[in-house]
Amino acid sequence: MGYKGLETLFLWPVRGRFFSQQLVLEVLGKEKISGFLYELTRVFYGSSGQKSIDPIVFFKLCLVGYLEDIISDRKLIEHCSMRLDILYFIGYDIDEELPWHSTISRTRQLFPEDVFESVFTKVFTLCVEAGMVSGHTQAIDSAPVKANASMDTLELKVPEEELESHLRRVRHISAMDKEQPFRKSKEDKSDKGQRSITANEQELQAITTRNKRWSKDQDQRPGAGNKGSKYTSNKTHYSPSDPDARISVKPGKARKLNYLSQLSVDTGHHVITDIKAYHADGKDNQQLPDIVKRVKRRLWQQGLVWENCVADTGYSSGENYAFLERQGLKSFIPAHGTFKGGPDGFMYVEDQDHYLCPQGKIIPFTKEFNDYRTGTRKKEYRARKHVCIDCPIRSSCLGKSAQEKKFSVTYYRAEYQRNIARVESPQGRYMKGKRQSTVEPVFGTLTQFIGLRKVNTVGLKQANKCMQLSAIAYNIKKYLKFTQKRVKSGAGMLGLYFRLKTALKEVFKSMQTTVH
Repeated sequence: MGYKGLETLFLWPVRGRFFSQQLVLEVLGKEKISGFLYELTRVFYGSSGQKSIDPIVFFKLCLVGYLEDIISDRKLIEHCSMRLDILYFIGYDIDEELPWHSTISRTRQLFPEDVFESVFTKVFTLCVEAGMVSGHTQAIDSAPVKANASMDTLELKVPEEELESHLRRVRHISAMDKEQPFRKSKEDKSDKGQRSITANEQELQAITTRNKRWSKDQDQRPGAGNKGSKYTSNKTHYSPSDPDARISVKPGKARKLNYLSQLSVDTGHHVITDIKAYHADGKDNQQLPDIVKRVKRRLWQQGLVWENCVADTGYSSGENYAFLERQGLKSFIPAHGTFKGGPDGFMYVEDQDHYLCPQGKIIPFTKEFNDYRTGTRKKEYRARKHVCIDCPIRSSCLGKSAQEKKFSVTYYRAEYQRNIARVESPQGRYMKGKRQSTVEPVFGTLTQFIGLRKVNTVGLKQANKCMQLSAIAYNIKKYLKFTQKRVKSGAGMLGLYFRLKTALKEVFKSMQTTVH
């Protein structure tokens, strides 16, 4: 394992003149954040060969990259070599050669996700100890992050029997879907499963119909007249340069290969409590249970109790409402527009589980089933034929061909109603404003100022590491601003410095002894 010595490189007056926050960051990094990194990463280093990069230096370089909004490893090393304050922070002399950019990328690949999550948890613990995390209300949101892959390298998926003629027979191919992609990828990193079509005939036919309709009806869309435009779908195309990247689009944005970042923020002082990368073609409501379990475990480890879960409509589903209630959480998630508690004009009788039609006739519950189209659990209500024979509104209620009234309602109707009541309450309106002023600005800061506008890695695991590092840098900045507000004078800052140093002196000494 590499170990960077702590030789004196600059005089104290020089250090104070170049940076102020870096002094505090150095103290925190050396005695609070980075002291446990040697033991955490020791198993990933060999006992022979050339000396490797110091893990503390690696994480400091990564933090500098995100704090300076630099997403390129080459640019990062070049930038650090020109900054005296950064050289002092990472412990390098003026004429000392910095690690190569490839060393940064390879070390990032070497360390597993658990190492980055441990560092994130360590920084989060500092925020909790400083009183920055309330814990009772968490706001959750998602945003696409540009993948390190180009739409020009997309290639067509083929059936498992590898007959491209079959693919061209079952779906409409645009003029740009040639035998070769627009720009051939240097290396195909996908496996056989990622190159094969997994969509069924019905899904492919839906793509055919939609593409034909778009080619005729939406010729005024931005880019529709471009000769290079083509219709793409994750069911029919894949990226050979980054098979984990998925095609996604948001209103007003270009269609790109992205990852989906799921973010949880504490509403107390906007501290990030969790972040993770997912495939961009997934839905928010499918990923909420995984997010909740992870956030609840992290808060519980810090002795904090989570009460309110705040999110937008994308996380709405009956299964999620029921799951949050089982977890003891109050949901403030607006129901999606497709939810209906039953047909218009029909009244639900909860204690007997049936509906009353506008004419006062009973529509009883008949069975539970899983809707194959949406994969959701539903309840069916059906009246017998003789109930509707002499009904004066039979034609408008049943239509021309139906002989009896039949409809289905979500199995989680009660959970929907309880959630809607909370959302429409004064507390629910307050929570909506809290979400808009908490998690959305945090995402804007990450994507615009802390290097999360694009990931410079390949693969879902590597993208998750980038998001973890960005969240670490954000929380450190929040921590520094919070402590600086509490200590306004120079004497107070000096007192904070010595208190931190004295309180953790024994821990630091033990780490140094372990290393040697």
